[in-house]
Amino acid sequence: MFVGFFGPTYPTMSDFDDIRPYNDDEVRATLLRLLNDNEFIDAIVRLKRPLLSRLMAPLARPLARSALHKEIRDVDSVEGFQAKIESYLAKNLNETTSKITVSGLEALDKTKPYLFISNHRDIAMDPAFVNWVLYQNGFKTLRIAIGDNLLTKPFASDLMRLNKCFIVNRSATSPREKLKAAKKLSAYMHHSLTQDKSNLWIAQREGRAKDSLDITNPAIISMLALNKPKQEAFGDYIASLNIVPVSISYEYDPCDEAKARELTIVAEQGAYEKAEHEDVQSIARGITGQKGRVHVSFGSPFTAELESVEAVAAALDRQITENYVLQPTNCIAHTIVHGCAPNVVMGAEVKLYKEQDHKAAMAEFEARLKACPTAWRERFLSIYANPVAAKLALQHAE
Repeated sequence: MFVGFFGPTYPTMSDFDDIRPYNDDEVRATLLRLLNDNEFIDAIVRLKRPLLSRLMAPLARPLARSALHKEIRDVDSVEGFQAKIESYLAKNLNETTSKITVSGLEALDKTKPYLFISNHRDIAMDPAFVNWVLYQNGFKTLRIAIGDNLLTKPFASDLMRLNKCFIVNRSATSPREKLKAAKKLSAYMHHSLTQDKSNLWIAQREGRAKDSLDITNPAIISMLALNKPKQEAFGDYIASLNIVPVSISYEYDPCDEAKARELTIVAEQGAYEKAEHEDVQSIARGITGQKGRVHVSFGSPFTAELESVEAVAAALDRQITENYVLQPTNCIAHTIVHGCAPNVVMGAEVKLYKEQDHKAAMAEFEARLKACPTAWRERFLSIYANPVAAKLALQHAE
């Protein structure tokens, strides 16, 4: 709902043209635009055929453009585009994960739209894993929130919006611009859920939790509530969004060393300045790096009992921590840091952690730790150990 000169007005999708995903009737034109984007074609060549791009650059571009044209010539819908993506994602997951497990989906209704709010460890793969397990279990695919700071190239924006991403304006500078952008985002998300009946994904915070401490930024909840009609109770509005907390855990984080480096610099110098295109490198590393076992856990939808922003944020934190499935690497790191094995359950099988059952995993983790520069190892260990500490803190609070 928008408030105009003559009172409240209800938006149509055209009000969100600058942030919404592309529609079916925009797919062909967008694909043709991508085919004619030399920067995009060059990026494809570097990714798929790096040797060819270096040794035979003049030939690489037309060859790649021709191959891509054949690949997409019959694609004329968002669903068709996502079917192409699905085949590549399946191959990628087969190569970069040893096992993907899921829990909690059986309690959700496939006919209902949900707002999935997850912890945030990986820029691209967090929503990809949520989307994947939903798709594999017969749920509708997601509309995914993505910051405009990651869309510095026109072809990146086109690709993301073809894949049902909607844009979060993080480039606004003045308080007025920020509020206007937040109101539009809030209205778009409400419209998507209530009118389009679409599933949505957004992270619990802006930016990854590089220290693995999954704490919701209350500003995310405040943004969601901006579209609430004045006469509607806060709890009722939150319940209408069908918020479902999601916990994603990775056995190995492909960006662990880079995160450890950044955390160390922040601890020693007070701040960290990203290099140009560093986010792009993190995305590539997250997609192509080995992740081992991955678990996606879906929590329970929120009810009208949550009457404040703080209550919603606390409920998110609690469910995300409670439902987080610990990996052997988490327990091994905790043991190294504290000198004793944690008394916790772990894995999709929910078994009590016992050191003697994980000798091979311990050797592999210790080799990974040894490969990390000595100055960063303390932070490296904390990245893996912190989820155990969060679990234990929650247990003690109970």
